[in-house]
Amino acid sequence: MKVTYFGHSCFSVQIESSTLLFDPFISPNPLAESIDRDQISADYILITHGHEDHLADAEYLLKKTGAKLISNYEIVTWFNAKGVENAHPLNHGGGFEFEFGRATFVNAIHSSILPDGAYGGNPGGFIIEGKEKSFYVSGDTALTYDMKLYAEMADIDWAALCIGDNFTMGSRDAAKAANFVRTSQVLGLHYDTFPPIAIDRTEAKAAFEAHGVELHLPGIGESVEF
Repeated sequence: MKVTYFGHSCFSVQIESSTLLFDPFISPNPLAESIDRDQISADYILITHGHEDHLADAEYLLKKTGAKLISNYEIVTWFNAKGVENAHPLNHGGGFEFEFGRATFVNAIHSSILPDGAYGGNPGGFIIEGKEKSFYVSGDTALTYDMKLYAEMADIDWAALCIGDNFTMGSRDAAKAANFVRTSQVLGLHYDTFPPIAIDRTEAKAAFEAHGVELHLPGIGESVEF
């Protein structure tokens, strides 16, 4: 499963014959200045919550690519009003079978407000179950015992977890989250973009190694295989 990192919490996943793009925040991110958003393809765009650092490029990419939006009801409705009609709303605990497999919207402990101040609904994450592999995307969240239930919902091969601390889990809690969902492979997200979430990469990797987990921190524009 090919995963390409575009900075902050934005990454794409090649699963079956589809490309899934998560939380597109590219053009406002100075660390991602090497990325040309016009070169990014997507069949589905999945958004975890309403904060601008997770959807700043979503409207542009949804309209350019024709991708289907998958998010909570409030975010889907907000984009509907902007002319995005190809969309599928989910709510917590609910899932749906798409071409690439099943997507289930799960809990996240965070906040959510859309860039114009509109209500963004409850924040969440996703469990994606493909035919060959499954993975968990935490979204922005604190560590929660709910994650232990996710390991019962699916055999999670790898997880994309926030690690930047301050606004979300830091590396120590994220490493525990990896144990909770019973995976040994993690893609780190939501770090280094702003000063409060800058990390020491050596310390972060050591925190995961202490829990028997490998932390992947690809460069922006780089890909890893899970």
